[in-house]
Order: sequence, then structure tokens, then C-alpha cells
Amino acid sequence: MDSKTALLKKYKRRQRLVTVLPFVALAVLFAVLCLTVQAKGYRLPMYLKILLNEGVVLAIVATGATFIYTLGSFDISLGASTLFSATVGVMVYNATGNFGLMLLAIFGVAIGCSLLSSVLASVFHIPVFVTTVAMMSVLSAVAAQIITANGGALGGISIPAEVVRPFDVMWFKILVLTVFFAVCMFLFDYTKLGRRQKFLGGNPVCAKLTGIDLNKYAILAFIMAGIGVGIGAFLTLVYTPSVTTGTAGSIGMNILVAIVFGGMPISGGPRSKIYAAVVGGFSYIILNNILKILIDSNAGYGISQIVSAVFFLAVVYVTGMNYRSQLLPR
Repeated sequence: MDSKTALLKKYKRRQRLVTVLPFVALAVLFAVLCLTVQAKGYRLPMYLKILLNEGVVLAIVATGATFIYTLGSFDISLGASTLFSATVGVMVYNATGNFGLMLLAIFGVAIGCSLLSSVLASVFHIPVFVTTVAMMSVLSAVAAQIITANGGALGGISIPAEVVRPFDVMWFKILVLTVFFAVCMFLFDYTKLGRRQKFLGGNPVCAKLTGIDLNKYAILAFIMAGIGVGIGAFLTLVYTPSVTTGTAGSIGMNILVAIVFGGMPISGGPRSKIYAAVVGGFSYIILNNILKILIDSNAGYGISQIVSAVFFLAVVYVTGMNYRSQLLPR
């Protein structure tokens, strides 16, 4: 066996390891959570319900955001978009009493916010970091003003619980996640939308020279993210039929962590994986709950965030080991 063949086999083994590792980590974290909950004497079904409600929302919003991250870009305003969409949805229902109009308002606002971000970034060539920070600040401020004026910052605004109670069942939330993930996986892995976005993320100069329109696919990516935000905002109201100024406040940064936990490089490109959002989303929620049980209950709030940050850096190191010795993908 010559040296080139040996290096190739070694590279393939590393690549398989990086692919399998997020799934192994998810299974291990889930087992640790079950053991931890039982050791503390807590009710496991209650924690499983919490994990489902938190994990489904994060996984759905992160799945839509994967299209943006694949381009080598990012959007930290998705949490604020979720809050603003849910806020407008509650206001529309309270004004009309119409469930259908509430859904239209939620998805219309979510997609509209994403389109505005994409137009500012793509058409006017404003850096994505600037547009997303600006959108996050504006949407959070407007939502906070609406909530404070109509219900108070602490009490928030709400809709009658019976409106969304029929949807507050595990099978419905799993079905929504499954359908949305299946659609996104088909678009991402089996259509030119996903292939061209990976190409743009890996080498935008070559992609542009082949005639691929970056603005077009950036707008499509933000639309997919907007749909995910709309679904996430609706499921947030299903779980808790009220909105406060702190609703979905951490989703924006949690998406970045979740995607990395799922084994997707933060640089995007051809190594992007649509399943990273779901695997990483649930892994992060499980890890966060384990740390809350083991650390914050004894040492005070905040230490788990430090441990999560260290874990995040470790995951970035491991997921990058299969291309660390090669040229950068962008």
C-alpha cells in the first residue's frame, strides 16, 4: 500500500468518525439525562416533555437557518423574529378572534422579516452581520414596546389557552418537525437549490463565474429561514400561549451552537448537513438541561453557560479535524 492510499483511507476514516460522532453524542447525552433525572428523583416524563417542546422549536428554526449558514453567512436575529412574529400573531387574534388570520400574520411577519434582511444584505450589499444585528435590535424593541403597552413587560400578552390546546400534543409537534425536515432535506440534498447554495458557500467566486446568482439563492435561503421562524413562533404559542419580552430570546445564538453540535462546519459550503440542525438542536437542549440539574441547582445560575461554551469549542475542534490540514473551504 503506497502512502497516498494510506492517507486517503485515513481521511475517509476521519470523515466517517465526524459524521457518526454527533449521533453518538446525542444518544450518550440522552442516556446521561435519563440517569441524572432518575438519580435526582425527578419525574422523567416531565423532563421529556420539556425537552420535546424546547427541542422541536430550536430544531425547526435551526433547520430553516441551515440554508443561510450553508452560504457561509449567518443570522442572529432569528430569535427576535420569532418573538416579533408571535407577538403580532397574538395581537391579531385578540383583535379578530380568528385563528386562521393569526397563522397568516405569524408566517407573513416571519417571512417578511427574513426577506427584509435578505434585501438589505443581498441587494444593497450591506454586510450580513450589520443587517442581522440591526434587525435583532429593531424587532426586539418593537415587540417589547407592543408587549409592554398591552400587557406589561412581566405579564406579557396572551391568547386563550383553549385556542391552541388541541395542538399541544407530542405527536403533532413531532409530525410538524418531521414534515418540515423532510421538505428541507429534499430541497437541500436533491434539488439544485441545495447544491448551488453549497457551491456558493464553498467558493462564491467560482459559483458566480458559472452564472449562479448569489442574490437569488440568498433570498431563497432567508425565505426558508422565515418559514422555520413562523413554525417556531406558532409552536412557541402552542407550548405557552403568552408572549413576554424574554420569549425566544436565546434562539438566535442557540442556532449557531446547535448547528455546530450537529457536526456542520460554521464556514458552510459542501460539508453542510441539513440533519445537523435537528441532531445538534436536541443535543444542545439535552446538555443544557443536564447542566441545569447538576450545576445550576447547586452553584447558582450561569456556570452551565461556561461549561456549554467549553463544550462548544471542543465540538468545533473535533468537527474540523477532517479538513484542518487542507485549504480553507472559502
